[in-house]
Amino acid sequence: MKIFVTGISTDVGKTVVSAIITQALEADYWKPIQAGDLEHSDTHKIKAYISNSKTHFFENSYALHTPASPNLAAKLDGITIDLNQIVEPKTTNHLVIEGAGGLFVPLNDVDTIADLIRSDYKVIVVSRHYLGSINHTLLTIEALKNRNIAVAGIIFNGEKNEATESIILHKTGVKFVGRLGPEPYIDTNVINEYADLWREKLQNL
Repeated sequence: MKIFVTGISTDVGKTVVSAIITQALEADYWKPIQAGDLEHSDTHKIKAYISNSKTHFFENSYALHTPASPNLAAKLDGITIDLNQIVEPKTTNHLVIEGAGGLFVPLNDVDTIADLIRSDYKVIVVSRHYLGSINHTLLTIEALKNRNIAVAGIIFNGEKNEATESIILHKTGVKFVGRLGPEPYIDTNVINEYADLWREKLQNL
């Protein structure tokens, strides 16, 4: 199983969610494009969060130096991101693939994060509760459906918000996988707790 984790915006919790999914399935992990924070990248964070010994971490296809949209970060590095250079790593294990920012974050003058999603990927959307998140979530899911990309599930980030969650689930029909609460800190114990909670639903995507 290949799971692509995308979000309704940046800083919505994709990396923590990716860590939980990776731990729950003892999956391999791949972040195709990392922009900025190379000494403490999302791959470094996932390594610190998980505790199983099975997960293999694949190198970024592009490791860019500036914390900006990939197209700008690449331009500042003097390169252009080429989709043909983003080659999915081969593994016999489950694979968790983490996007960068939201679905239409630009990679170059033509392509966006959405263009990284293949037909055999199971897409999980991470939605963090904030004013406007209903609109952003519905737009993200609608955009995926318009590209004939099925959404395997949604994970909410934040305190339970029945009004928000119920309307999103009703309008989209997307499967609810879990909710990441407002944890005061994230460590391996927290990751393991959520991995145990979500494992069965993840296995049945």
